[in-house]
Amino acid sequence: MVALASHVIALDLGTTTIKAGLVDQHCELNAYYALAAPEISVKGGRYESDALRYVEQAEQLLLKCLINSQQHPSLGIACQRSSFLLWEKATGKPVTPLISWQDNRGADCVARLASRQSDIQKLTGLRLTPYYLAPKLSVLLDQQPGLHIGLERGALLVGTLDCFVVWRWSRGRYYQTDASMAARTLLMSIHQQHWSLDLRSLFNLSACLLPDIKPSCGLNQRLMQGVVLQASVADQSAAFVASVQNDPQHVLVNFGTGGFVIRLQTNQAVYDNNNYLNTLLYQALNGRCYYAIEGTLNAINSALTVLPYQHCQFEDFGQIADIFCIAEPAGIGAPYFRPDIGLVFSGSIDQLTQHQIAVLLLEAIIFRIVRILDDFHQYQTITSVILSGGLSELACLQQGIAQCCQFKVCRLMHKESTLIGAGVLAMNLGVDYPQTTERLHPGIENQGLLAKYQNWKKWLDEMLCR
Repeated sequence: MVALASHVIALDLGTTTIKAGLVDQHCELNAYYALAAPEISVKGGRYESDALRYVEQAEQLLLKCLINSQQHPSLGIACQRSSFLLWEKATGKPVTPLISWQDNRGADCVARLASRQSDIQKLTGLRLTPYYLAPKLSVLLDQQPGLHIGLERGALLVGTLDCFVVWRWSRGRYYQTDASMAARTLLMSIHQQHWSLDLRSLFNLSACLLPDIKPSCGLNQRLMQGVVLQASVADQSAAFVASVQNDPQHVLVNFGTGGFVIRLQTNQAVYDNNNYLNTLLYQALNGRCYYAIEGTLNAINSALTVLPYQHCQFEDFGQIADIFCIAEPAGIGAPYFRPDIGLVFSGSIDQLTQHQIAVLLLEAIIFRIVRILDDFHQYQTITSVILSGGLSELACLQQGIAQCCQFKVCRLMHKESTLIGAGVLAMNLGVDYPQTTERLHPGIENQGLLAKYQNWKKWLDEMLCR
């Protein structure tokens, strides 16, 4: 294959899949490679995988891209948010597994700091939950004091997955993360873009060395094999850049391991008094930060994987009118943050087929997304919704959202929006690049689905009050 002349390498460090590709100047994906991420072991609320194996597999994909690249290609990295590890500074050897964002070991720390929820949310824009690095790290260091001593002395380093990858590929020259990743640790002041002394003190991490916080693009840093790192950003931020183009009237619904409903914030005061996440999307080279409001659906993909959801049809929706559900095994996400309400059905499903159960779960996903969109529209007008990511290709889900939603619904034609977004930032294109969407139409009106959405909202409100 002939080396491509004008392109960047994009890398997506996902939870279940590692992806890489070559993105050209027209923001088209000209080559694509993928490997399954190392298997995550789950035991007693702990979610762990082999960090070194993860980086080795990412390196395999990078080298494949290099075969077809020009000399000193630019690189854009998009990374799963909040997963982290500790490693030896002298050797680069991990001393912990890669601890997934799904890991729940920080629950005791969250309980201890419950009275400081408001203070933490004002500084970070996030709710105090075990998903983030700070509570997990705090508990880990309490359980293993030797790790705490190592961090204080500088013999050990701690960082999110992107930090570890860049550190290894630069042979220890760069110990850093970008503002969008740092913002998902519960340790960074979202408005100041620096590690907060108050937050570090709350989590007993005052003496620990933390990575430098960098902008999300314009990095210009030489890594292994002559690759030049130009951008590094959180995965949902990369998908947003590829999809919405910083237009506050458009909302991204991005599907991966979970579901994420993201909208650019232009008026911070409008969103201060709600329970949605306030997200730092990315920081430009000139220091300007872009913020978003975010609703989340937790781990919906894992609930569907064991069911024949690919065979569900739009006409199936609403047929079981009297059973409602939540489809989030890890607990219902933003704006509710209820870990005690996960995969829940309002009635018995013993007599239902696997197909019917899949239909109920897809209905619940549609309803959660549409309710978030309805909330966002109350704060500021929405003109269109853009669907992206894995589940967005499921026709019945497309039609269901379009049916229940009062806005124009489109599907992004770029199948790998996270890779495209990483490439866009690496090329420093801002939002001036071609974007292709297809408008979706629900077809024949499904009155059963529309009626069920209204009844589901009442059921959910009752569940939340229990």
